Amino acid sequence: MSDLPQYEYVKLADRIEAEIRSGKLPVGAALPGERAMTDIYQVSIGTVRRAVRELRERGLVATLPAKGTFVVGP
Repeated sequence: MSDLPQYEYVKLADRIEAEIRSGKLPVGAALPGERAMTDIYQVSIGTVRRAVRELRERGLVATLPAKGTFVVGP
């Protein structure tokens, strides 16, 4: 089953999760803004938004309106 294709937002969420678990993005760190992430990861804004939603569902980040998205734990 690992040969099945993955959605781009899942790939991005996995990549950011790896950065969190490695310590590159420590607890309390702010994720870059959505527009910046489109440039950093070379994906669309929709992919970034879905990836951040996925990371919230995984319990790795929390979003504070008008403040940003922050790492809350690995």
